Amino acid sequence: MDEHSKIEKYIVASDVGSGRDGSGIEVYSGNDMLLEVFRDDTKKTREVPLYKMELDLELVEQAIALFKKEIPWEFQE
Repeated sequence: MDEHSKIEKYIVASDVGSGRDGSGIEVYSGNDMLLEVFRDDTKKTREVPLYKMELDLELVEQAIALFKKEIPWEFQE
């Protein structure tokens, strides 16, 4: 079984501006973003904003595991 079987589509993205600076993954179902897992290098935080209510726990756990695989854990200066 695929370790990220609940994730239909994801994008590795960076965001500079709009009050944050860092990298993360965005998880989609069709064209709708469900959640993102983001490392903010300015605030030195890792966050999981949810864009849909009542997401499957396994999906959220798989997204976090994928983030840890795709995005360096260390904050960038």
